[in-house]
Amino acid sequence: MQVLRTHYHPDIITLENKSVFTRLATRSIVLKDQSILLMYTARYEDYSLPGGGLDAGEDKIKGMMRELNEETGALDINNIKPFGIYEEYRPWHKPDFDIQHMLSYCYSCNIGNTLGSSSLESYEINNGMQALWIDIHQAINHNKHTMANSEKKGMSIERETYLLQRIAENLG
Repeated sequence: MQVLRTHYHPDIITLENKSVFTRLATRSIVLKDQSILLMYTARYEDYSLPGGGLDAGEDKIKGMMRELNEETGALDINNIKPFGIYEEYRPWHKPDFDIQHMLSYCYSCNIGNTLGSSSLESYEINNGMQALWIDIHQAINHNKHTMANSEKKGMSIERETYLLQRIAENLG
Protein backbone atom coordinates (compact mmCIF):
# COMPACT_ATOMS: atom_id res chain seq x y z
CA MET A 1 0.00 0.00 0.00
CA GLN A 2 1.27 3.47 -0.92
CA VAL A 3 2.27 6.01 1.75
CA LEU A 4 0.10 9.07 1.10
CA ARG A 5 1.95 11.35 3.50
CA THR A 6 4.52 11.32 6.29
CA HIS A 7 3.74 13.97 8.89
CA TYR A 8 5.88 15.14 11.81
CA HIS A 9 4.06 16.88 14.66
CA PRO A 10 5.55 20.38 15.16
CA ASP A 11 6.94 19.32 18.57
CA ILE A 12 9.05 16.58 16.93
CA ILE A 13 12.37 18.22 16.12
CA THR A 14 14.44 15.06 15.73
CA LEU A 15 14.17 11.30 16.12
CA GLU A 16 17.82 11.08 17.12
CA ASN A 17 18.34 9.73 20.66
CA LYS A 18 14.56 9.39 21.11
CA SER A 19 12.70 6.25 22.08
CA VAL A 20 10.04 5.52 19.46
CA PHE A 21 7.28 2.93 19.38
CA THR A 22 5.13 2.07 16.38
CA ARG A 23 1.36 1.78 16.53
CA LEU A 24 -0.60 0.24 13.67
CA ALA A 25 -4.11 1.48 13.02
CA THR A 26 -6.80 1.27 10.35
CA ARG A 27 -9.24 3.85 8.97
CA SER A 28 -12.40 3.10 6.98
CA ILE A 29 -13.74 5.10 4.05
CA VAL A 30 -17.46 4.52 3.47
CA LEU A 31 -19.10 6.72 0.86
CA LYS A 32 -22.66 7.18 -0.42
CA ASP A 33 -22.77 9.84 -3.14
CA GLN A 34 -21.25 13.00 -1.57
CA SER A 35 -21.81 11.73 1.98
CA ILE A 36 -19.25 9.89 4.06
CA LEU A 37 -19.65 7.91 7.27
CA LEU A 38 -17.60 9.69 9.94
CA MET A 39 -17.17 9.89 13.68
CA TYR A 40 -17.91 13.27 15.24
CA THR A 41 -16.08 13.87 18.54
CA ALA A 42 -17.62 16.67 20.61
CA ARG A 43 -14.56 16.98 22.88
CA TYR A 44 -12.29 17.87 19.96
CA GLU A 45 -14.95 19.41 17.70
CA ASP A 46 -13.84 17.29 14.75
CA TYR A 47 -14.82 14.68 12.21
CA SER A 48 -12.68 11.60 11.69
CA LEU A 49 -12.75 8.36 9.75
CA PRO A 50 -13.93 5.37 11.77
CA GLY A 51 -10.96 3.34 12.89
CA GLY A 52 -8.40 2.67 15.54
CA GLY A 53 -5.50 0.59 16.71
CA LEU A 54 -4.86 -2.97 15.66
CA ASP A 55 -4.46 -5.63 18.30
CA ALA A 56 -1.06 -7.38 18.41
CA GLY A 57 -0.81 -9.71 15.42
CA GLU A 58 -4.26 -8.76 14.11
CA ASP A 59 -4.82 -8.89 10.35
CA LYS A 60 -5.26 -5.36 8.95
CA ILE A 61 -8.49 -6.12 7.07
CA LYS A 62 -10.03 -7.96 10.01
CA GLY A 63 -8.98 -5.09 12.31
CA MET A 64 -10.48 -2.52 9.94
CA MET A 65 -13.77 -4.44 9.86
CA ARG A 66 -13.75 -4.81 13.66
CA GLU A 67 -13.11 -1.11 14.26
CA LEU A 68 -15.71 -0.02 11.68
CA ASN A 69 -18.32 -2.28 13.26
CA GLU A 70 -17.47 -1.26 16.84
CA GLU A 71 -17.57 2.47 16.15
CA THR A 72 -20.47 2.71 13.69
CA GLY A 73 -22.40 -0.54 13.92
CA ALA A 74 -21.67 -1.13 10.20
CA LEU A 75 -22.78 -4.54 8.96
CA ASP A 76 -22.17 -6.45 5.72
CA ILE A 77 -18.76 -4.82 5.16
CA ASN A 78 -17.63 -5.69 1.64
CA ASN A 79 -15.70 -4.56 -1.46
CA ILE A 80 -12.68 -3.59 0.66
CA LYS A 81 -9.91 -1.83 -1.28
CA PRO A 82 -6.64 -0.26 -0.13
CA PHE A 83 -6.58 3.55 -0.24
CA GLY A 84 -3.20 4.37 1.29
CA ILE A 85 -1.14 4.79 4.45
CA TYR A 86 -0.87 7.94 6.54
CA GLU A 87 2.36 7.89 8.54
CA GLU A 88 2.91 10.23 11.46
CA TYR A 89 5.29 10.96 14.30
CA ARG A 90 3.71 12.46 17.41
CA PRO A 91 4.80 13.25 20.96
CA TRP A 92 4.10 10.52 23.50
CA HIS A 93 3.29 11.89 26.94
CA LYS A 94 3.94 8.77 28.99
CA PRO A 95 7.25 7.78 30.60
CA ASP A 96 7.94 4.65 28.50
CA PHE A 97 8.60 6.38 25.13
CA ASP A 98 9.28 9.83 23.70
CA ILE A 99 7.56 9.48 20.32
CA GLN A 100 4.72 7.52 18.78
CA HIS A 101 5.16 6.45 15.15
CA MET A 102 1.67 5.72 13.85
CA LEU A 103 0.85 4.00 10.59
CA SER A 104 -2.82 4.35 9.61
CA TYR A 105 -3.83 1.85 6.92
CA CYS A 106 -6.82 3.30 5.08
CA TYR A 107 -9.33 1.19 3.16
CA SER A 108 -12.45 2.06 1.21
CA CYS A 109 -15.41 -0.29 1.50
CA ASN A 110 -19.14 -0.68 1.17
CA ILE A 111 -21.54 -1.53 3.97
CA GLY A 112 -25.15 -2.68 4.27
CA ASN A 113 -27.96 -0.12 4.18
CA THR A 114 -28.59 0.00 7.93
CA LEU A 115 -26.21 0.50 10.83
CA GLY A 116 -26.46 -1.82 13.81
CA SER A 117 -25.53 -0.86 17.36
CA SER A 118 -22.08 0.53 17.99
CA SER A 119 -19.97 -0.62 20.93
CA LEU A 120 -17.89 2.42 21.77
CA GLU A 121 -15.25 2.28 24.48
CA SER A 122 -15.85 4.33 27.63
CA TYR A 123 -13.36 7.06 26.66
CA GLU A 124 -15.07 7.37 23.25
CA ILE A 125 -18.45 7.78 24.94
CA ASN A 126 -16.95 10.32 27.39
CA ASN A 127 -15.47 12.25 24.44
CA GLY A 128 -18.93 12.48 22.86
CA MET A 129 -18.20 10.33 19.81
CA GLN A 130 -21.00 9.45 17.44
CA ALA A 131 -21.22 8.00 13.94
CA LEU A 132 -23.03 10.01 11.30
CA TRP A 133 -23.38 10.54 7.58
CA ILE A 134 -22.25 13.99 6.45
CA ASP A 135 -21.37 15.75 3.22
CA ILE A 136 -17.60 15.30 2.87
CA HIS A 137 -17.03 18.97 1.96
CA GLN A 138 -18.99 20.10 5.02
CA ALA A 139 -16.80 17.86 7.22
CA ILE A 140 -13.60 19.23 5.64
CA ASN A 141 -14.73 22.83 6.15
CA HIS A 142 -15.74 22.10 9.74
CA ASN A 143 -12.34 20.54 10.53
CA LYS A 144 -10.50 23.46 8.88
CA HIS A 145 -12.51 25.88 11.02
CA THR A 146 -11.68 23.86 14.15
CA MET A 147 -7.96 23.83 13.28
CA ALA A 148 -7.96 27.59 12.80
CA ASN A 149 -10.14 28.59 15.73
CA SER A 150 -10.42 25.99 18.47
CA GLU A 151 -8.27 25.37 21.52
CA LYS A 152 -9.90 21.94 21.81
CA LYS A 153 -8.44 20.39 18.66
CA GLY A 154 -6.76 17.02 19.05
CA MET A 155 -3.57 15.73 17.42
CA SER A 156 -5.46 13.67 14.85
CA ILE A 157 -7.37 16.50 13.14
CA GLU A 158 -4.59 17.29 10.67
CA ARG A 159 -4.41 13.63 9.59
CA GLU A 160 -8.17 13.35 9.28
CA THR A 161 -8.56 16.57 7.31
CA TYR A 162 -5.75 15.60 4.95
CA LEU A 163 -7.35 12.18 4.35
CA LEU A 164 -10.80 13.71 3.79
CA GLN A 165 -9.33 16.10 1.23
CA ARG A 166 -7.61 13.21 -0.60
CA ILE A 167 -10.87 11.25 -0.60
CA ALA A 168 -12.81 14.27 -1.93
CA GLU A 169 -10.23 14.67 -4.74
CA ASN A 170 -10.84 11.05 -5.77
CA LEU A 171 -14.58 11.70 -5.95
CA GLY A 172 -13.91 13.98 -8.93
